[in-house]
Amino acid sequence: VMGNDVAAAVEEARAQVATLLGADPKEIVFTSGATESNNIAIKGAARHAALMGDKRRRVVAVATEHKCVLEAVGDLRAEGFEPVFLPVGADGLLDPDTLRQALAEPTLLVSVMAVNNEIGVIQDIPTLATITKDAGALFHSDIAQAAGKVPVDLTGWRVDLASVSGHKIYGPKGVGALFVRRRPRVRVAPLFSGGGQERGLRSGTLPTPLVVGLGEACRLAQQEMTEEADRLGQLRSRLLSHLRAGIPGIVVNGSVTARVPGNLNITFPHVPAADMMARAPDLCVSTGSACSSTEIEPSYVLRALGLSDQAAARTLRIGIGRFTSAAEIDYAAAALTAAHAGAPAPVVERA
Repeated sequence: VMGNDVAAAVEEARAQVATLLGADPKEIVFTSGATESNNIAIKGAARHAALMGDKRRRVVAVATEHKCVLEAVGDLRAEGFEPVFLPVGADGLLDPDTLRQALAEPTLLVSVMAVNNEIGVIQDIPTLATITKDAGALFHSDIAQAAGKVPVDLTGWRVDLASVSGHKIYGPKGVGALFVRRRPRVRVAPLFSGGGQERGLRSGTLPTPLVVGLGEACRLAQQEMTEEADRLGQLRSRLLSHLRAGIPGIVVNGSVTARVPGNLNITFPHVPAADMMARAPDLCVSTGSACSSTEIEPSYVLRALGLSDQAAARTLRIGIGRFTSAAEIDYAAAALTAAHAGAPAPVVERA
């Protein structure tokens, strides 16, 4: 009985993930997170194709992809594949024509993230996937930052493989999922061997509590997405107008229109971002991606947009989320304005 209960809980979670992503539950494979999902998708698809005698070796990704995609694609070079990294425009978006040109040569796989983790820009995945499929290549998307924030329809989008992460949608850390299309069926070689769980793609006993948490996080995100997007958009506009009033000359990096509502990435005039952070220690902001924000090295994403290293060093990433209030937005604006002027952050009475 207990085993049945566990299996039922896992299958309910699988259905909840599938609903949020516009997929069939049978297309959802549970993993430890988007890093693992991206590695299974990219390396697994490339290796399986090569194993089946496919002669194509080009694997295309975008210069602004998450580190784990860039590294996974780069790792394939040692196995005889040819990694190709495409540039983006100053707005952070991949021009469909750039992709078309890249696909003029026989290509195995294209990987384009749906939403960028640093600058929040939304790529036109339906268009890019269609261009890729029409050229006969597989299409993978890292949708970790899109799921639960913008509507996702993997079935309609002609995406073959897609990766999600639990903690990006207020679920537990250490769990994620990989979408593997069934019709037409996409074949992927597993990264490691074992008991053949998750349709042989991801062996190992599933962490049921984490999986159930991921499912519930997807259910809540689905329920609140539209309302939450409106609320976050209003908060972001409020923060931006406060900052523009207090600090003339700020620049928003990446498209302002094709962007998730919870992200601002701002270059401030004259003052290093690290100094501003030191003067406003209450604020949870970062200079680059959260994964590698301890590095002093300028963000490769900002470099890809054409920012100088000096401008990148004056740039902050600001995230607005489910638990951010209007009062916190006003405090953040005041704290950043003061920090930019060289003053310590204003004192706030903690209730």
